[in-house]
Amino acid sequence: MRSENERIKNGAAAYLRQHTKVVRLFAVAVLLHLSFLIPHSFCLNAQHVQTGKASYYTKKWTGRKTSNGDRLHHDSLTCAHRTYPFGTLLQVTNPANGRVVVVKVNDRGPYVRGRIIDLSWGAARDLGILSQGIATVTVEPLVHFQIPMKKDYDLVIPMISDIVENEAFPWKPISEHSLR
Repeated sequence: MRSENERIKNGAAAYLRQHTKVVRLFAVAVLLHLSFLIPHSFCLNAQHVQTGKASYYTKKWTGRKTSNGDRLHHDSLTCAHRTYPFGTLLQVTNPANGRVVVVKVNDRGPYVRGRIIDLSWGAARDLGILSQGIATVTVEPLVHFQIPMKKDYDLVIPMISDIVENEAFPWKPISEHSLR
């Protein structure tokens, strides 16, 4: 028969083993849950540039689901990449003609050895690689990207009360209208 001390010692060891697993699982859950707080610049090496072969999806694949659940459309500027997270914007350059396109990662692949990216048909058209089928491209992530906008004019929206008080209101009551 075991002594009282041995039972306590074995019970304490089992308790610690059990709670160590719980603490580890909790730490992993917290890290996964809070990983969205880490900026992409820490996850992605902003200087990481890949050069390799690119292919593209045929128009026949329009409507199929991609790995992130979106439906593929041949005119969309999307791509498949093995490692970048979904939603990452990549700048793809065709060094043969200097054309550049920005695409969003929404699928996994390519699963053919020697290729680094699968482009949508629209992105391949913009890069000028439709006739080649496979072309050498340069891929780099865009960590800080803003959609360019042209500001044509300063939009000033006057308040209706200001218009009525200044008698610049173009509307007349129906009784005073000339078409009556």
